[in-house]
Amino acid sequence: MLEVPLWLWGAFAATVVVSLAVDLLSHRTAHVIRFKEAAAWSGLWVSLALIFGAVVFLVLGTTAGTEYTTAWLLEKSLSVDNLFVFAVIFAYFKVPRAYQHRVLFFGVIGALVFRGIFLSLGVAVVSRFTAVLFAFAAVLFYSTYKLLKDEQESFDPGKSFAVRMLRKIIPVRDEYAGAKFFVKEAGKRMATPLLAVVAAIEAADLIFAVDSVPAVLAVSDDAFIVYTSNAFAILGLRALYFMLAGLLDRFHYLNKGLAIILAFIGVKLILQASHKMISPSIPEIPSLISLAVIVIVLAGSVVLSIKRPAPTRAPERTE
Repeated sequence: MLEVPLWLWGAFAATVVVSLAVDLLSHRTAHVIRFKEAAAWSGLWVSLALIFGAVVFLVLGTTAGTEYTTAWLLEKSLSVDNLFVFAVIFAYFKVPRAYQHRVLFFGVIGALVFRGIFLSLGVAVVSRFTAVLFAFAAVLFYSTYKLLKDEQESFDPGKSFAVRMLRKIIPVRDEYAGAKFFVKEAGKRMATPLLAVVAAIEAADLIFAVDSVPAVLAVSDDAFIVYTSNAFAILGLRALYFMLAGLLDRFHYLNKGLAIILAFIGVKLILQASHKMISPSIPEIPSLISLAVIVIVLAGSVVLSIKRPAPTRAPERTE
């Protein structure tokens, strides 16, 4: 495990808190996020992640810096699936575009908390039971199969466990009330659909954590590396969503690229576990190679999607 100085943890926490505060203040008035604004914010989040990565390189060394960069890029690529689900949830609940940023803001805060819990548990389990890496590899191989066969599980936002539990705890009205999460009607406190949307977003993130957590633990088993990389990837999700809204379907080869990445990470997990449990002579895949594979596959998927656009279905003829 890395010996991370306390001030570095403090710097990370301060960066996250200040960034979220600035983001919240900048969007305190509900408005539609346009491409130009989303691109500027996305550039800011990427810059923050890379600057923090440079600090990790300088303070903790080349290996730690490479692992952080690899884990961040891996989480960033896997989060693309989240963007499709965000679009489904917003369409299902008919969320006005002006309120979507507010929903994702609180969704990100919840994701930071839950990912912290899951990753802490994952690091603790891996450090004590190396054999669990084989189980993680199996999860990634199954996810690879679903991506290649386009057999991803359907997600019904209105029937998710989180939304159903919310409706049991507090009545949810049918109409929105601006950007409010709660209103009073006839002296009775009620939730607005906006709160149900946040619950659906959190439920979706828990589903994606099933792939995300094993994948990032293949890159590093250090709590600092896996959590900070996850956090910076999550922080940039909102801006990335608004920047790519309406363009996601154009990157039709991206799922195939993610499948290749997940399969590669699954192999990396098996070699890693075999090296520790069976024989030290079994080679592990270096972090630099992992980083190179992720960059090449992602870039190739995007370029191929642009060069070979998905065929559009001709409209049906009507007599």
